[in-house]
Amino acid sequence: MLVRMDDILKKASAEGYGVPAPNIMDAETFRACLEVARKLRAPIIIDAGEEHADFIGEAARFFERQFPEIPFAVNLDHGSTFEGAVRCIRAGYTSIMVDRSQAPFEQNVSETAELVKIAHAADVSVEAELGHVGQGVSYDEDRDAGLTRVEDAVKYVEKTGVDCLAVAVGTAHGRYVGTPKLDFDRLTAIRKAVSVPLVLHGGSSSGDENLRKAVELGIAKVNLWTDLSNGACDKVKGYLERKEFPSYAGILKLGLSGYKAVLTHYMELFGCVNRI
Repeated sequence: MLVRMDDILKKASAEGYGVPAPNIMDAETFRACLEVARKLRAPIIIDAGEEHADFIGEAARFFERQFPEIPFAVNLDHGSTFEGAVRCIRAGYTSIMVDRSQAPFEQNVSETAELVKIAHAADVSVEAELGHVGQGVSYDEDRDAGLTRVEDAVKYVEKTGVDCLAVAVGTAHGRYVGTPKLDFDRLTAIRKAVSVPLVLHGGSSSGDENLRKAVELGIAKVNLWTDLSNGACDKVKGYLERKEFPSYAGILKLGLSGYKAVLTHYMELFGCVNRI
C-alpha cells in the first residue's frame, strides 16, 4: 500500500518506534526492502534520488500490487533542485526531501516553503533538513559545525509547514573517521519543541546503542545506505575469499541477501516489527 511518508511517521512517532529508510539503486533492491518488510510485518520508507524518478514511479505502482499489505512510502532523498523535486512529484513519489541545509536560514525557509505548497497541492508530504549532517570522512573537523539549534527548529517548522524535520545531532553520512557522538540533550529539546516527526540522516555505523536511544528519544525515521551496501559487498567477498565462485546471478543473489540481513537487523533494532 503506497502512502504518504508522514502517515507512516506520525504513527511511528506516536507509538515510539523508528522506521528505516533504506536507499535503493534498482528494482531488485526495491523488491528486497519490501520482502523484508512483509516478512517482519513492518512499515518501510524507500529513499531514492532524483536520477531514479522515471523508474521509481512505475516501480512503486507495480510493487504496490505485489505487496498490498505493506504500508510504504517513496521519498526523494536530498532533493537539491526545484525542477528535480517537481519531477519526482509528477513521477509518483509520495514524499520529497527538500535539502537546502547549507543555505542561509531565510533562503532555506523560503525555498522549502515554496515546495511545501506545491507538494501539498499534489498530496505529497515534505521532509526538510535544518542544520547540516556532514560526511563521516571529516567528522572530527565538522561534527559541531552544523548542529540544529532548538530555537531555529521551532521557527523553521512554523514558517515552512514541513511534515517532518531532519535534524543534525551528531551523525554523519558514510563511514566515520572518528567516534560518533550524538547530542541526546539537543535531540530531546528539539522533540519537546516541535510537533512534527523527526528524521535522522547518517544512520549507518552510528552504533546500535546510539540509534536505539535516538529512537527512544523521538527519532521516527532513520536513513540508511552505507551499512546496507557494505552488507551486500561483505556477503559476496566472503564467498570469493573461500574461492567459491557463483554465477553472475548467484553474485547478485548473495549481495541482496547481505543487504536484506542488515535491513532486518535495523528493523528489529528500531522496534518497527509487527506494527502493521
